[in-house]
Amino acid sequence: MKSAEIALQLWARLWEDYSHRVEYARIYEHMIREGGGTIANDHIAFRSLRLTIEGIDGKINLGLPYLGGIAEALGYSAVEEYKFPQKHLYARHYSHPEQEHLKLPKLFISELMVEELPKPITEQIEQVVSTGSFFDFHNLNQEIEAASSVTELERIIAKLQVVFTRPWEPPQRSLLEAVNEISQYGAWILLHGYSVNHFTGYINCQNTPQYQDIETTASGLEERGVPMKAEIEGSKGSGLRQTATQAVTEMVSVRDDHSGELIEIPWTYAYYELAERNLVEVGPGQKVLFEGFLSSQARNLFEMTHSRSMLVWRKQTKP
Repeated sequence: MKSAEIALQLWARLWEDYSHRVEYARIYEHMIREGGGTIANDHIAFRSLRLTIEGIDGKINLGLPYLGGIAEALGYSAVEEYKFPQKHLYARHYSHPEQEHLKLPKLFISELMVEELPKPITEQIEQVVSTGSFFDFHNLNQEIEAASSVTELERIIAKLQVVFTRPWEPPQRSLLEAVNEISQYGAWILLHGYSVNHFTGYINCQNTPQYQDIETTASGLEERGVPMKAEIEGSKGSGLRQTATQAVTEMVSVRDDHSGELIEIPWTYAYYELAERNLVEVGPGQKVLFEGFLSSQARNLFEMTHSRSMLVWRKQTKP
């Protein structure tokens, strides 16, 4: 039970940081509460790199073994896997046994298969991430079990909160551009690391007649000036329907190739997603709520963080 409580508090802290950075999430929250509704989170998405490097305590895989290992220490279990070969991506979604009782969100953790990228790019990515400092989660279960005070639990939560940031130094501008040409997902990770990729408003739990479904919710956000994805993924009545705001743009630090100094450039960070789940037939006369994800829809949502801001910045700074 301690692990579930830690997860609840950890996700709440990550939400505070994320919603501060993604104003669209705050607008959604205000809109639903104004309509007398309830806020619930369907899932949190994280990104990672399938890449093994030499850490202080030996080799460490920076992909699913890393973030998935932390999720499992918090009581989550992998449910299903998803493959995106054209994007060099692989993902799993995780659920918690206390999901319904404690309103714990599902987790959607993906990884970029770095070894499939051109070798020069792979080597440069490895150089950047090798500057990082990583959390040793192998004793996390024992640490949680041994925690006997609020102070000790607070220390664990604070240590885990740091995991979900960028643990390595900012990349060089030329490397960021080169990676972005091949994988916008990879460029995003170099800049944002393990920061939350998105939280997800759960339409089913809104409980407000004003926003009964994903259409009325998306329209409500548009009326408040929130730029939305043009389409809703999934047809009416299908197991999972999803849409999202556009990604917000932030100023991020990269290292200038010539001077070696840190400079600021605009780049996309994260979007806020909406998810509506429906009953699907699993047998004659038997229906259950669809709790998984659909690869085709996830593939389209990955593109929501595609950044063209670098191209704009390059034009502005061209001599």
